Amino acid sequence: MTFIAPPCQEPLTELYRDDELVVVVKPAGLLSVPGRPPNDHDSAHARLLAIEPETRVVHRLDMSTSGLMVFGLNAASHRELSRQFQDREVKKGYIAEVWGTPEQASGDVCLPLICDWPNRPKQRVDHELGKKALTRYRLMMGNGPHGRVWLEPVTGRSHQLRVHMAELGHPILGCEFYAHDKARAASERLHLHASLLIFKHPATGETMKFESQPPF
Repeated sequence: MTFIAPPCQEPLTELYRDDELVVVVKPAGLLSVPGRPPNDHDSAHARLLAIEPETRVVHRLDMSTSGLMVFGLNAASHRELSRQFQDREVKKGYIAEVWGTPEQASGDVCLPLICDWPNRPKQRVDHELGKKALTRYRLMMGNGPHGRVWLEPVTGRSHQLRVHMAELGHPILGCEFYAHDKARAASERLHLHASLLIFKHPATGETMKFESQPPF
């Protein structure tokens, strides 16, 4: 039986637009880019193409993750924004709600990741074949059985934040891939939100900073 995701009813919120780029807040449950049929009916990119046909994808968020995204609006801006992401010049910050509270108020999680091919799209830690993956975390506050953490991915591996927090013993609430049963059942959505995005304007070089508070 083929699973067909229900359509996302939440709006795609524009925070900024000029001739070079557009910055939006993507809701949880909306694809960043069109997927394979029959799940390709809606995405952040598709919605923006309906406004400006030259909109180009620079980076992605998982469907389950909400938060900030930037898109280029012409070939030159797309190329420069993509370069900044590739060269790790873009600063990204995420807020997550996790199961339990980390004992250390801050730290680094450096565990190499590789695709778990029999169970894709899941990833797994592999110290021999995995690619380097580094996440910096900071405890924002504890909330009974749950904690709120600030996450900064130094590298950008698939599912990196989810795997690293689960390996730390504090899976993200609502995570369908890496959380244990209680943490998964704690929320109907993944409690992970892209809250900070800082980059250079592709045409002017001006520092652009955008922030978004999580809806959880």
